[in-house]
Amino acid sequence: MIGVSVAVGVVGGLAGVAVARALRLRAEQPGEPVNAPPVDAGQLAEHLAAAIRCPTISHQDPAQFDPRPFAELRGALERAFPRLHATLRRETVSEHSLLYTWEGADPSLRPALLMGHLDVVPVEAGAEKHWTHPPFSGAIADGFVWGRGTLDTKGSVVAILEAVETLLEQGFRPRRTVYLAFGHDEEVSGRRGAKVMADLLRSRGVELEWVVDEGGAILAEGSVSGVRAPVALVGVAEKGYLTLRLTAEGQGGHSAMPPRNTAVRRLARAVERLERHPFPPQLREPTLELLAATAPQMPFARKLALANLWLSGPFVAWTMARNRTTAALVRTTAAVTVLQAGTKENVVPQTAQATVNLRLLPGESVETVLARVRRVLGPEVCVEPASEGWNPSPVSPTDAEAYRALSRVVRGLFPEAVVAPNLVVGATDSRYYAPIAQSTLRFVPITLTREDMGRIHGTDERISVESLVRCVAFFVRLIEEAA
Repeated sequence: MIGVSVAVGVVGGLAGVAVARALRLRAEQPGEPVNAPPVDAGQLAEHLAAAIRCPTISHQDPAQFDPRPFAELRGALERAFPRLHATLRRETVSEHSLLYTWEGADPSLRPALLMGHLDVVPVEAGAEKHWTHPPFSGAIADGFVWGRGTLDTKGSVVAILEAVETLLEQGFRPRRTVYLAFGHDEEVSGRRGAKVMADLLRSRGVELEWVVDEGGAILAEGSVSGVRAPVALVGVAEKGYLTLRLTAEGQGGHSAMPPRNTAVRRLARAVERLERHPFPPQLREPTLELLAATAPQMPFARKLALANLWLSGPFVAWTMARNRTTAALVRTTAAVTVLQAGTKENVVPQTAQATVNLRLLPGESVETVLARVRRVLGPEVCVEPASEGWNPSPVSPTDAEAYRALSRVVRGLFPEAVVAPNLVVGATDSRYYAPIAQSTLRFVPITLTREDMGRIHGTDERISVESLVRCVAFFVRLIEEAA
């Protein structure tokens, strides 16, 4: 879900493309009204609650991993969706990830893939007391299911499974094969889950027509500055990732007689240079299309500015870069996250290090970003990758049938919403499938308010039962429409 909040206030920065293009995007074929599927809302909520009660936590330290909740979750899903488990082929990959195959009637069609992840982030020690209901209680109260993972992403996993179970009960068989892939370590990179499943499909010669994963949602009315309608953000690309380690060497010695040119001083100067020379802001796809899609909802003065981007473009990018949330849409970001130096209070350290996490804008690469940081910082510090990074994803086309089909389904369920392409600033498991997919779309139809966005990875994570039912309706219709 990370990246959804970045679009909040984006239109207030006055960016986009010509109004004519914006109106063309908005004038896409409307979706047919989507009726709620015959789903028992109470039973659906219980299915999710049972999944929440399995604390499938991913820890940065592999030694803390507990496999038992994952086994419990598999059992809970088998009990909740018996027809699905009797019909689809299920493979357990890397011991805990789940890959389902729903054979289609036409093997000549490229398959589709629906994704989610089974793992959740931990709850900070001592924070449990701030939850309205215990984070792994799966409480159903006040119209919500409460608990860690309801939004990220057990809610969508259960909705996908419920949609397939519903379609099977109706005797539906897809024309194209449909895969369901649920990784168990997305919160700590996905390398043992999603990556292994993607490699497995690739080894079998599978080429996917489309992939749908987390990454976008529906921002409630009033959540996006300047836009009166709800905005359905469909992630058509995500930023790249790179972590660098800056190392400075200097004179050590006794703190009573400190040398002038210490490692800490050199590192501090480097960090300050990095802060003073951020990556330049640039308007690129898919941010241009995001703003084009929302432009018709903007006040007249802003529409007028968008019609003259040839003149206002640099100012627009600069304005967006001044806002912390919108800056991530127009530049590669660099954040100093860890500082290390010294072992004793009266000893001047000879080595100081900083860890810098960067999120790469489409059009950049690991190589170009590394080269620029080295150029900006100069020879005073050594700059090296701290871990394996990756380039930004390809931008999935909005004129492809996959995007059009998803948009039609969204507008059928949420006729008042503006459907807009978006750049996901975080990382999702979908990146592992992108090399074998024609289109990769990151979207779950959960309506979020500003308050709800803070619940993701935070306190009082919850999903409304009404929203959960709508998710099932979305996936039922999407499978019918595109598969």
